[in-house]
Amino acid sequence: MTAESRSGFVLAIPAYNEVESMIPLFDALRKTWLDHELGGEILLIDDGSTDGTASAAVEAARNFPVPVRIERHSANCGKTEAMVTASTATRQRYIVLFDADLQHTPDDIPRFLDKLREGYDVVTGWKQGPYEKRFVSVIYNWLSRKLFRVPVHDLNSMKAFRRDILDVIPLRHDWHRFFVVLAHDHGYRVTEIPIRLYPRRFGTSKYSGTGRILAGVLDLLSVKMLTSILRRPLVFFGTLGIVLGASGFAVGIVALYFRFGLNQGYRPLLYLVILLLILGVLLFSLGVLAEGIVQVRDRVEHLERRLLDSDKPPGTEG
Repeated sequence: MTAESRSGFVLAIPAYNEVESMIPLFDALRKTWLDHELGGEILLIDDGSTDGTASAAVEAARNFPVPVRIERHSANCGKTEAMVTASTATRQRYIVLFDADLQHTPDDIPRFLDKLREGYDVVTGWKQGPYEKRFVSVIYNWLSRKLFRVPVHDLNSMKAFRRDILDVIPLRHDWHRFFVVLAHDHGYRVTEIPIRLYPRRFGTSKYSGTGRILAGVLDLLSVKMLTSILRRPLVFFGTLGIVLGASGFAVGIVALYFRFGLNQGYRPLLYLVILLLILGVLLFSLGVLAEGIVQVRDRVEHLERRLLDSDKPPGTEG
């Protein structure tokens, strides 16, 4: 590991009611920092804890080799908001996202940093071996790869990335699961490294329940809409509108044939014609409106990029 790769990063640790983990967490981090001669800084995001996690972290981090800071959320917001807080609270080039429950080993941190120094923008961990909820995770990640064509096997694991990516990609609540997808969609270089997942030693999982599965599937569809359909909405909705309108026209010809050719009136066909024509017009109109909204969004994003570029010091890499 080069001297350059030992610094220029912040280890961001989201923590919610993890008071029992603080001493073993910082003991493990201290050993890693000394063994690998790491620099950078550590930022613990206390995500609305009610068990004294922040106070325990302060005590556990005394005399740490590098600066340790604590940011506090007044309420439990989630990992996405913790990522955003980390990006706004530091000016370091890279962020390494590390859970407080020690299900990952701190010794993997230098491996993530080395990959970033190779030129990658996002590095995510690919969990190896048996672990809880593996079946759900495998299905979810397989579906994500099929939908988004991302070159990684695991979207929701330990990860490291360039801090300025979050200046470009706004994240909604719980969209940390799709950060890799969105980064890849924006053209950033994404890769992965295999890592081991260890059993949780203290506390309980904060991400469980069937409700999260349903929310995850709906978010998956929402991201798919954002990264594909809404890129060219007139093509999608306009095509559907034209197909339905043409179908209505064809059914109308059939209805006229029945009425005047065979002298057999069939009212349900008339209703179907009206329905298809109305749906066709509505979908085509929706495509036109959505196209206008996307044009405005693209102009805003272009302006944001120009403003961000103008704020960078001369010679700073993108």
